Amino acid sequence: MKSSLLTLCCLLIGLAVPGAKPKDLNWSQWRGSDGSGVSTETNLPTDWQPDKNIKWKTPLGGRGHSSPIVWGNRIFLTSDLEGETVPGAMAVPHKLEGQDFVHPDSVGADRKHTFKVLCLDRDSGKLLWERTAYEGTVYDARHRKGAYASPTPTTDGVNVYVWFGAEGEGLYCYDFKGNLKWKTSVGKVANVGLGPGTSPLLYENLVILQCDEDNGEKSFVVGIDKKTGKEAWRTPRKVQAGWSTPLLVKAQQRAELITSGWEFIISYDPKTGKELWRTQGHGSYTVPTPVTGYGMVFISAGYPVKKLMAIKLGASGDITNSPSIVWTYNKGTAYVPSSILYGEYLYQPTDRGVLTCFDAKTGKVVYEGGRLPVPATFTASPIAFDGKILLTSEDGDTFIVKAGAKHEVIATNSVGEPVYASPAVADGMIFIRGDKHLFCISTKKG
Repeated sequence: MKSSLLTLCCLLIGLAVPGAKPKDLNWSQWRGSDGSGVSTETNLPTDWQPDKNIKWKTPLGGRGHSSPIVWGNRIFLTSDLEGETVPGAMAVPHKLEGQDFVHPDSVGADRKHTFKVLCLDRDSGKLLWERTAYEGTVYDARHRKGAYASPTPTTDGVNVYVWFGAEGEGLYCYDFKGNLKWKTSVGKVANVGLGPGTSPLLYENLVILQCDEDNGEKSFVVGIDKKTGKEAWRTPRKVQAGWSTPLLVKAQQRAELITSGWEFIISYDPKTGKELWRTQGHGSYTVPTPVTGYGMVFISAGYPVKKLMAIKLGASGDITNSPSIVWTYNKGTAYVPSSILYGEYLYQPTDRGVLTCFDAKTGKVVYEGGRLPVPATFTASPIAFDGKILLTSEDGDTFIVKAGAKHEVIATNSVGEPVYASPAVADGMIFIRGDKHLFCISTKKG
């Protein structure tokens, strides 16, 4: 068993080592084309301010925390325009431990909403087209700090697939000219009145969605045929509401779809939805996305329990308390931002941007308590490129930390407005979605 897992470790292609992958000039989904948050590009801008190295900024109407995705000279993102109060409109009822429950920060269910899909020219920021995916009331409320346009779209270079967390009419498919190819409902998903978060993924001919709801009685993972919008498979799961995007790990031996959850962490065959292995979950609300490398998957959660787990891939059955759990760590994790694996180190931020750096293979703490120059709060997840880790705060400041065994902040930049979405990188440019604008940061001429 150990030797076969070691072999698998060598076969995995997602090692997250700088320069190990060919350059990808697109950023086609949440956290980039491989879901790692890591770009292999070099010579990207590291110095910007509202009046410096901003190639363009485009006003964005409405509310949205979805990250921009980039394919060629096209950028796609989503937005929600919240309108007037609708008499009688309200969120689906929720129960917690058998009692009626309304989250104190739940808002938005009593209003009309217009869900928008936007396409911009990458080089100029010009709006090329805008489509209304849905107009009407919603099924569940959202967190007052959140947005219905929180899930990030995904694209295969032909079509773009858009998801508002089962709100509206479900999953939408548009071509690059803005023509609606199909839309399909997978059923309503209640999120404890806190709104959607998980983003769609593409695997071969499928769009995959993780749909965990309220107390988990109706949770499922589903694969949708990307050409027709028809359901290919659906796998029920007893996992309560979460907001984590699953991770696809592609190896020569097999592919795995890794899902994080309070009760269970489960790996599925993305082609069929068949469960491959599971382990006891971390016992926390699920927001951060897993990352992978060195034959393992790294899963974190931050509330109410702080836990980071390194789990060997390629297993089968129930692996709880088995040698497949390589190492764990029980402090310093974030409720919202994901970790990032870059080179030999795993960097784990807190919601305040305090970094712990681990040797990814062993779990040895390289440093902890890596602080930023000013207090800040983070919703966006970090990205990495060219020996640097970038953390973007809710204030719109991006702190650049030198990758390596010593914590060193080498630059602080700003776009001058709040930021809740994670940045994207494509063809020498950084794209940051602010509260009111989409910014293109570039030092390229022309």
